[in-house]
Amino acid sequence: MNNILTFSRNRSTNVEQTDEQTIRSSCRLQDTLTEAYVEITARLPDLEITTIQGEVRRSSQKACLESTEFLQKAVGVRIGPGMLEIIKGLLGSRTDCKELIFMVEECCHGVILSLTKDTLLNTPKEHEEKKEHYANMVRNNIRLYNRCAAFAPGSSLVEGLEPPK
Repeated sequence: MNNILTFSRNRSTNVEQTDEQTIRSSCRLQDTLTEAYVEITARLPDLEITTIQGEVRRSSQKACLESTEFLQKAVGVRIGPGMLEIIKGLLGSRTDCKELIFMVEECCHGVILSLTKDTLLNTPKEHEEKKEHYANMVRNNIRLYNRCAAFAPGSSLVEGLEPPK
């Protein structure tokens, strides 16, 4: 029988508010080659990352199996505009494990999306009003751009918007 290459990947990000001043976000990645977990906590309302931890149980990349202590460099970063460049600058120079850096970013994006819940609950019922409501939501919070399929480039909801740099 021929060798058939198979690959599967599951990634999930979960966010919960643990108390009035703390929000926790975790990202779990499991695929054929990798099993990893990252969790951050952030202080409300300023969204400053207060703790971060990570674990890589399995990886095909040696850099990912080394210590995750470098993640501590992201403590103190505020979740918001410019965070991606800050996180990449702080962590990218300390490891070649891009998956862990991506997972930290996913945790931050999860926090941002969870804070849009109230806006989503007030969505109008009519189709055209709903479309304009979502478009305005992205215009008012450009960090939502390209964070899900509805707000991805090419979607009518983000027509005419410039992607964040």
